[in-house]
Amino acid sequence: MNIIEKIIASHSGKESVKPGDIVDISIDARVARDFGGPNVVKNLEENGLGIDNTSKTFFTFDTNPTGSDQKYAVNQQIVRLYARKHGIKVFDIDNGIGTHTLIDKGLAWPGSTAVTTDSHANILGAIGAFGQGMGDRDVAVAFHKGKVWFKVPHSVKITLSGKVAENVAAKDIILNLLHQFGANSLLGYSVEFYGEAIDKLTLDQRITIASMGTEMGVIILLFPPNKTVMDYCETQTGRKLEKVEADENAVYEKEFTIDASTFIPMVSRPGKPHDTVDINQEKKVRIDSGFIGSCTNGRIEDMRAAANILKGRKVAPGVVLKIVPTTDEIWQQCLNEGIIKTFKDAGVLFSNAGCAGCAAGQVGQNGPGEVTISTGNRNFAGKQGKGSVYLASPASVAASAIAGYITSEDDIPDSPAVFDDVLRAEELMVAAKEHLDKETTKTEVQGRVWFIKEDDIDTDMIFHNRYLQITDPAEMGQYIFDNLKAYEDFAKKAKPGDLVVTGKNFGAGSSRQQAVDGFKTLGIQAIIAESFGAIYERNAINAAFPILTYDSFDAIDLEDGDELKVNFESGEATNISKNKSMTINPFSEVQLEIYQNGGLF
Repeated sequence: MNIIEKIIASHSGKESVKPGDIVDISIDARVARDFGGPNVVKNLEENGLGIDNTSKTFFTFDTNPTGSDQKYAVNQQIVRLYARKHGIKVFDIDNGIGTHTLIDKGLAWPGSTAVTTDSHANILGAIGAFGQGMGDRDVAVAFHKGKVWFKVPHSVKITLSGKVAENVAAKDIILNLLHQFGANSLLGYSVEFYGEAIDKLTLDQRITIASMGTEMGVIILLFPPNKTVMDYCETQTGRKLEKVEADENAVYEKEFTIDASTFIPMVSRPGKPHDTVDINQEKKVRIDSGFIGSCTNGRIEDMRAAANILKGRKVAPGVVLKIVPTTDEIWQQCLNEGIIKTFKDAGVLFSNAGCAGCAAGQVGQNGPGEVTISTGNRNFAGKQGKGSVYLASPASVAASAIAGYITSEDDIPDSPAVFDDVLRAEELMVAAKEHLDKETTKTEVQGRVWFIKEDDIDTDMIFHNRYLQITDPAEMGQYIFDNLKAYEDFAKKAKPGDLVVTGKNFGAGSSRQQAVDGFKTLGIQAIIAESFGAIYERNAINAAFPILTYDSFDAIDLEDGDELKVNFESGEATNISKNKSMTINPFSEVQLEIYQNGGLF
């Protein structure tokens, strides 16, 4: 077996497992955040469910660690009260990002399992652990049973040969990999990394790469832990750990060998993390703001990299640079090493630990027409505000903030760019104006088709993060697709009984349940896509919301507005408008069982 199979087998009481097997996995760490946590509590209380093991159950407040939004403050207090009642540990607003807490507090270790309401829980692949972001239903079940159902994924082996250039950061490595594999060519796979270049990566570098597995569409990016990582985890857990390694004859569905010496500094262009190009192609694009932080690049090595470039320099006039570490311990390291002083002398806004610009609060978002260069993991339209976002390494972001335009650390000008403030204001006003203008168990359904021919429609396009505080499903439908270009009025035009047909990787991104429940509120009968984001797929199945996959609808000439009939059990699909039939992929046994049960509960 390979690593993912060994971990799943050891946590499901099986001697061995293979791809496609569906098993119940015991979970070592069951976690809910301030985003998702209130719904987990709601699910537990409404279904009369207790807690399996409080010593393995945690809440983490990281998406809005200032409580600056009233609804977040209310939700955090709901969770605190529940936690006090049941004796559950809360890592509160003074702590930092929950997935990093699992690693740094020894709550996750090589070979362990964890689920959270954070879609980037697969960051635990950095230490050779199984981490999964899941929706509030799944996590509520994990709190109650200590287990969740899971389908063993197929695996891919990637070997990096050659030596990584000194000016290529860990962020550049994952951007280069995104350039090669895109957002869905490895959709649903578990990926293992090997090679000399991998062995030499530090824990912080592994975390950066692993944290963007969600953006690649994979289940997880797994790193076999080296001695340094094993030593760190043994120190944090306080016990001797057994290293989990793939067998010599482990089976992988695909294998790739990539020359890491060809990797270059890159940026992701606004809108899609996988739209990556050589940073030189985007040089001199002027910026209004920069952000260094998030679960991808808020470790101490990232802070030091930024400080080395900012020391003795100033952020360009008119540019705002925000820096946020991932944990309070790293904040303290920055204080002890004089890094905070370096940042403040350079004109940086330095905040307490948390998700920061990647989430809905803490250090604010960008406005219409604003151009931001960020170390975050996502730059979907609307994710960090109404402006546009480039993704890059901490060094590139720091260098760009000094220059006033996108540049690399080896090409920082002596004097920053100065732009025409009047012209800039007019552009922003134009951009702002453009922004302002702008439950059943039947197994066969029939309805009008919305054929949305787009791939990688993410959860921010489906249900924007500015609505995350909404917990009442009745209020969710009105916001569906209001951040998807050309479909902003979908909720007003959609009718109960409609079907949505779309492309690959539908529901990529966040673990938010609202992106499923909002369709149910509108009366949408099913979503049919070429493929789904892994977390979205689970959320829909567990909520008894019908989703199906297809290879092509060419055989029945399906078009927007056609009347389509679909049978969930047989997969038979009939275009009533054209009297043509074909077969698509039907429900799996588990999906059908949960659907007929009315949901996971």
